[in-house]
Amino acid sequence: MTPAYAMPVPMDVRLMTLVTSVLGWALVAGVLMAGGLWAVRHPVWSIKAIEVHGDLKHQNEVTFRAHMASKLRGSFLTLDLAEVKQVFEGVPWVREAVVERAFPNRIRVTVQEHQAVAWWGQDGGSRLVNRQGEVFEAGAEDDETDVLPQLAGPEGQAPRVKALFERLKPLFETVDATVQRLELTAQGSWRAVLDNAAYIELGRGEPADIEARVNRYLSTVGQVTQQHGRRVLAADLRYPSAYAVRLQGITTVDPSAPKPAVAKPMPRPAVKPVAQTAAKPAAKPAGAATH
Repeated sequence: MTPAYAMPVPMDVRLMTLVTSVLGWALVAGVLMAGGLWAVRHPVWSIKAIEVHGDLKHQNEVTFRAHMASKLRGSFLTLDLAEVKQVFEGVPWVREAVVERAFPNRIRVTVQEHQAVAWWGQDGGSRLVNRQGEVFEAGAEDDETDVLPQLAGPEGQAPRVKALFERLKPLFETVDATVQRLELTAQGSWRAVLDNAAYIELGRGEPADIEARVNRYLSTVGQVTQQHGRRVLAADLRYPSAYAVRLQGITTVDPSAPKPAVAKPMPRPAVKPVAQTAAKPAAKPAGAATH
């Protein structure tokens, strides 16, 4: 019996089969895509609510949600969570926002607000420093920020200024004084203003050096004020082993004390500038009094 051989399929038939197959798969893909788009755009996936969690002290929760809802673009499935996070963190006082989808049509946002510890920059500014040493823009002032101290310095130095402030604060509190303002100048010198308007030149150096000068000053200045019965208007701690003070109506001077290196003048807080004079930290107030 003679074996049968398969006849070759003509080229045009093979091409037609291939085209039919491609068109069939394209039709299936088109149907699936259309179905997907219909499903994504279906009203069931529209954002129906925004849940806001966290301790909001500086934002009205209802107003906050309504304002944020007007900025959302997309449905539950298409919403860009990174973009939503950026929108929330652009609101004053919001430090961090964690954004999540909550099935089937809600957005859950957990907000962490800044905890302000001081104002930053010159008087009248709107920037604050938080507990992490970060500078942020704030809205309108409130009772909480009215009583905050003021820190100032070059850009990027807020953590450094805050750290020294926290070291000096308890030292001055031992004499019932409060640091109202601490400034790091562009030349690297430190200046402080107390709550009684006393102006203190702290000089340059590491935090330990500044702390040592302040301790030396606080341990002896009480003797000077007690003898003369006047409060300190200004003090200069930049001397190697002494300091200069100016009392209200009286100046105590140690003529033998070396002159400090004077930094270039910088804008000062609203405290009347005073002359710099010196007194050695001895058991008995040093210097002759002059008016």
